[in-house]
Amino acid sequence: MKTYNVAVVGVGAVGIEMLRTLKNRNFPVGELKVLARSERDISVDGKPYHVSTVTPESFKGIDIALFAGTEGEKGAAVTFAPQAVKNGAVVIDNGADFRMRPDVPLVIPEVNPEDANPVRDFFLSRHREGISNGAKKHKGIIANPNCSTIQMVVALSPIYKLSKITRVIVSTYQAASGAGRSAADELVQQLKDITSGKQAAAPKVLPQRIAFNVFPHIGSFAEENYTSEEWKMVKETHKIMHDDNIKISATCARVPVITGHSEAVYIETEKPIKVEKIREVLEKAKGIKVLDDPLKNIYPNAFESEGKYDVFVGRIRRDPFVKNGYWLWVVSDNLLKGAALNAVQIAELLIA
Repeated sequence: MKTYNVAVVGVGAVGIEMLRTLKNRNFPVGELKVLARSERDISVDGKPYHVSTVTPESFKGIDIALFAGTEGEKGAAVTFAPQAVKNGAVVIDNGADFRMRPDVPLVIPEVNPEDANPVRDFFLSRHREGISNGAKKHKGIIANPNCSTIQMVVALSPIYKLSKITRVIVSTYQAASGAGRSAADELVQQLKDITSGKQAAAPKVLPQRIAFNVFPHIGSFAEENYTSEEWKMVKETHKIMHDDNIKISATCARVPVITGHSEAVYIETEKPIKVEKIREVLEKAKGIKVLDDPLKNIYPNAFESEGKYDVFVGRIRRDPFVKNGYWLWVVSDNLLKGAALNAVQIAELLIA
């Protein structure tokens, strides 16, 4: 079996999941480099990894570089992705820095795998012919969408094939780990403080107290007083689905859950669709698991999504007051399908 030299850049919550996912999916790794700002040794599920300090020279001999990315700030990919590509690697970046660049594909493998073809052709050509001028002819970068965008678009794409979607209103209920491991730790510490009768520690990572609280503030406030996270869902969905005419409005809230984003998604379609047909097409779609028997209390739950690859969909129903209006409840592990798994699936596209 042909193997590929892989670098994982970043060992926060997403980087750890990338290492775990590469192992669990038996990705054909030859040499594995784990890179971060500082050198140290870590253990993931009992397996030791040595973390080296990332430098431009780190990417020599690397075929695929997975950048874990950091939401809300410039990630390492801004500095090192061009160096990785210059050394012949293809970069798959989980951060926000390249997503909206017109010459960088934004890919969900279940939705728009063909958008990765230009980079895939470059990758395969380089492996047939060796490192050449190919790296100069292509940016060599594929971007991973935002976690909340990924799970929503995975659910919407099969429906869009039945009828164009004209309107989306989404409210997200996002886990603390979406802001990184330190945010999840902050939630745990505040819960311990409050339940032991102490005053909750002041928030240092998140903008508000997260324990026993919900607040509508993810990212920075931007145009029209929507947050950057809310605009990501709009602009990334347009790019992935190749349809700028979809009217999308989002409200993104942080909830006291460690892992697992939940979304209430309202859509309007161009043509009427029977609810049974929507349920049928979702049940057949790759990467989706339908849990939809509310009379038996069966619907997706955030804690049940943790560690699972699928996007879970339930509460599928027609809006009784709006023609061609429908509701979905969509849940996914934000660290897996929302980040690490999607990145590794893109890598699998490259070598297929």
